[in-house]
Amino acid sequence: MTLAIKPAEESRWDAVSLGEVMLRFDPEFGRVRTTRHFRVSEGGGEYNVARALRKVFGLRTAIVTALVDSELGHLVEDLMLTGGLDLRYVHWVPHDGIGLESRIGTNFVEKGYGIRPALGVSDRANTAVSQLKPGDIDWDDLFGEQGVRWFHTGGIFAALSETTAEVAEEAMRAARAAGTVVSYDLNYRPSLWKPHGGRERAVQVNRRLAEHVDVMIGNEEDFTAALGFEVPELDSEMSQIDLAGFKAMIGEAVDTFPNFKVVATTLRTAKTAGLNDWGAVLYLDGEFHEARLRENLEIYDRVGGGDGFASGLIWSLLDGRGPAEAVEVGAAHGALTMTTPGDTSMMTKDEVLRAVSAKGARVVR
Repeated sequence: MTLAIKPAEESRWDAVSLGEVMLRFDPEFGRVRTTRHFRVSEGGGEYNVARALRKVFGLRTAIVTALVDSELGHLVEDLMLTGGLDLRYVHWVPHDGIGLESRIGTNFVEKGYGIRPALGVSDRANTAVSQLKPGDIDWDDLFGEQGVRWFHTGGIFAALSETTAEVAEEAMRAARAAGTVVSYDLNYRPSLWKPHGGRERAVQVNRRLAEHVDVMIGNEEDFTAALGFEVPELDSEMSQIDLAGFKAMIGEAVDTFPNFKVVATTLRTAKTAGLNDWGAVLYLDGEFHEARLRENLEIYDRVGGGDGFASGLIWSLLDGRGPAEAVEVGAAHGALTMTTPGDTSMMTKDEVLRAVSAKGARVVR
């Protein structure tokens, strides 16, 4: 394997993520515009990965983020503490009393049902983490003194502001200089990029950051929207993905960015909000490995499925498992993550490994 990973005994952390952590408000199966009750939890693309690596797979993880020193900020802190991550690299900023200078991001999420798709309504302008700038975090201490085996960030964090992309690049440079594997989840969100350049700017920024990535992760749409590669369309019945064309696109991406040692993608066909086909493909050392396609996978809450895939994949590679097993574990964990509410995984490692080969859902006694 061309992916060189530090031994565990040489690092304080197995994995560290950089990203925003928001409060999620969930109206269950109701709608944001009519509900009278919300279920509150925490979540965020990059955070979800580090949390699952700790809670599901038992690794030593930390989060780099920023929070406002307010009641809401400490609510997010309290929720993160239940996830088991080390919070020493949380950057706290003062509260001005009304949230004019800096805020906590919030995300209102509808699950969707049948022909009504899931809906995310975020309120995250001027958040504390979007104001991070180069120099705010001591990367030399994190990567050089403490030691990190795997660093994860992504396109959501990079899209928050002009400075967050610079912070991501600063962190990625420091990580690679210290021999830390860097993964990046493209996670293209048009609403985040719209205020500062749209899709054209997203491609420009993500291509710059891609030069510092060892493991590139995304879904079938991200590689077009965030990196500018042409991805083949689904067939007319929206039942299968053109895998041959998709693999050719991955080959083009690797040719463009020879620093990519692994490219991992989820493949989803959304038939209804609650019924999806779900698969994944991994490229490593010139070979492709496909997870078995789960047809008509029943979805309870689709948010976090991609993060579940990423964390399952990362754990497998950190654990020394081969690429064929890694993509299966990632796909299984992503599928399981979508069977429970909220952004974050509620699974156990045993449940994930059992689902890799399980053919049904008989009661476990």
